[in-house]
Amino acid sequence: MDLSVVIPVYNEAENVQPLFVELRDALARLGGEWEVLFVDDGSTDGTFELLRDLQAEDKRIQVIRFRANAGQTAAFDAGFKAARGDVVVTMDGDLQNDPRDIPMLIAALEGWDAVCGWRWPRRDPWIRKVSARIANAVRNQVGGDTIHDTGCTLKAFRRECLSHLKLYRGMHRFFPTLLILQGYRLTEVKVSHRPRLHGQSKYGIRNRLFVGLVDLWAVRWMKKRQLRYEMDHSE
Repeated sequence: MDLSVVIPVYNEAENVQPLFVELRDALARLGGEWEVLFVDDGSTDGTFELLRDLQAEDKRIQVIRFRANAGQTAAFDAGFKAARGDVVVTMDGDLQNDPRDIPMLIAALEGWDAVCGWRWPRRDPWIRKVSARIANAVRNQVGGDTIHDTGCTLKAFRRECLSHLKLYRGMHRFFPTLLILQGYRLTEVKVSHRPRLHGQSKYGIRNRLFVGLVDLWAVRWMKKRQLRYEMDHSE
């Protein structure tokens, strides 16, 4: 398998079918073998049933279903463990990421272990833009990173990177930092961002900004406590 696309979804019934149509067209241009893994994070609006219908029509779709909502990090973890591709791409299920950017991300992997999307310009309400800007600034200041848009879900990874990630709830916000801690090399590219047309955002100030800042201190602790040593082979 050349490529796996992992997509967490939670109550995105209006978006999953048009998203897969766009994905299928974009990935067809790449050639090679690919799969799309939808991880249904306990949806209650019929999302899972629609995904099963899509899977019946196209066997390149895998559907993972949680019994109850477990959060986006858990959805990514399940998707990573099931993915078979040499390259793994992550994206949102709300149609705000453009599947046509995936070939650009994969091309940018040359010489790198992971590529982070940078949404430019952002197509979100002003309150989300402000909270994201503050969160990114604080995250980079405290964590010592330089990624412009760590909250952008559209990313591409070499599969071996993900096998070393130990994830906890909320850690999807810190994929770049966690990979850097493991010694992997990251770059970023500007990607498209589209306004949400259907459904509702699952994040607001409380669960995006404040919770994310609390999690940041855990990551900072991990960085400060990271083991660093070199073996002496002189004798």
